[in-house]
Amino acid sequence: MLAAEVAIGALLFGGDLARALPRIAWPSTAPGLTEPVRPGDQTRQFRPDRLPTRDPAREEPGGRPLPDTGDMPDRLRMEPVADGIRLRGRIAPGDAVRLTPLLDAADPRPAIAWLDSPGGSVADALELGRVLRNEGIDTALSAEAVCLSACPYLLAGGAARRVAEGAWVGVHQHYFDQNAALPAIFAVEDIQRGQGDVMEYLIEMGIDPALMRHALVTPPDEIYLLLPEELERYGLTTPDPAG
Repeated sequence: MLAAEVAIGALLFGGDLARALPRIAWPSTAPGLTEPVRPGDQTRQFRPDRLPTRDPAREEPGGRPLPDTGDMPDRLRMEPVADGIRLRGRIAPGDAVRLTPLLDAADPRPAIAWLDSPGGSVADALELGRVLRNEGIDTALSAEAVCLSACPYLLAGGAARRVAEGAWVGVHQHYFDQNAALPAIFAVEDIQRGQGDVMEYLIEMGIDPALMRHALVTPPDEIYLLLPEELERYGLTTPDPAG
């Protein structure tokens, strides 16, 4: 029994070491989020707990104001606004179960869900996205908002979807809530199932699953920021009926 426990411990340690060493030896060379984004150069460093704080007195590179994330809630918060609701904060496990009854009970029914989130639980983002689509609620981002990591899947759930110029929408690899202590060999099945669930969801929502190409090749500590033309090409934004 002791030998089995030692062997399992060695596997766990070896798996964690195998994942960590490449990051230590070859740290990310991607520019920070404050650098301007250009076609062909959309990958940026990403730490959801260290998103830069907007300084209204300073013009950021490229003229894109940084969002104020200093008071970003630790879990998704639903706040009423004039034309709908705002879903703001990190998407925590259990948020879909917690927020779905609030969405169902909202009176009047919100027309728009304004998003502002650095991401979080993929499963909860998919579940909430389906609720928004079933309720016929649009999704939108203001110019100061972020929608990163799992949040774009919530954006995809909107009946109509719009993103203001200056907002950040970005994707990268996910962990799909599997036990991070398990060696990669034991997590492959869960990862592949999770990717399949996301692709099925995107197709269901009318989003081009080619979007996943950017997510799959971008490490979790980096983010691929989508350009306006990419948002339109993949279907994450819908044409403005006003033209």
